[in-house]
Amino acid sequence: MFTGIVQTKAVITQIRDEVALRRLTIKPGAEFLRDLNRGASIAINGVCLTVTDFDSAAGWVNFDVITETLAKTNLGKLIVGDDVNFERSLTFGSELGGHIVSGHIQTTANIVAVHRQGNDCSLQLALAPEHMRYVLSKGFITVEGCSLTVGETLTDGFMLYLIPETLAITTLGQKQAGDILNIELDQQTQTIVQTVERIMAERFARQADQ
Repeated sequence: MFTGIVQTKAVITQIRDEVALRRLTIKPGAEFLRDLNRGASIAINGVCLTVTDFDSAAGWVNFDVITETLAKTNLGKLIVGDDVNFERSLTFGSELGGHIVSGHIQTTANIVAVHRQGNDCSLQLALAPEHMRYVLSKGFITVEGCSLTVGETLTDGFMLYLIPETLAITTLGQKQAGDILNIELDQQTQTIVQTVERIMAERFARQADQ
């Protein structure tokens, strides 16, 4: 589990494509790999990946990314030199600054427009209708591993309003129109919406039978 509070930007230093598998080497720096173990979970652009190898002193860590993950996220589009968002898994007693994030990406969104004026920055994202039912104004959403608040919903997407700190620490400050972003919908919102829809459907079905 994660909080959606990105700790740093890490750089892709090596990509090795094998049969049905992509091996990524990412370098966040030694200070972000202290007390790391093989098999640990780390979120890369919001995707929960398993550590397969690492060198804490040298500051690099390896992950294996399977075909299913490459197909459902933007990790398959990474190239050497790209920055990615990096977050170690939540530990007991840690401050929960964002919201509970699983690292399981449901879909991706396209950036329609980026608006910048001074310290203000907003992103307009397009999202498929079947996912928009879980996106609520002022609700939680995870974008590229960042726990964010939905600014407002649109007919075919939503707006994000980003503070300078988010732009500096994460890769969102580097994004442009046309880029594809990983999306994890808020689990509580999904549960509530699905429960309400099921109850309403059952109620209408009973009324129709009467």
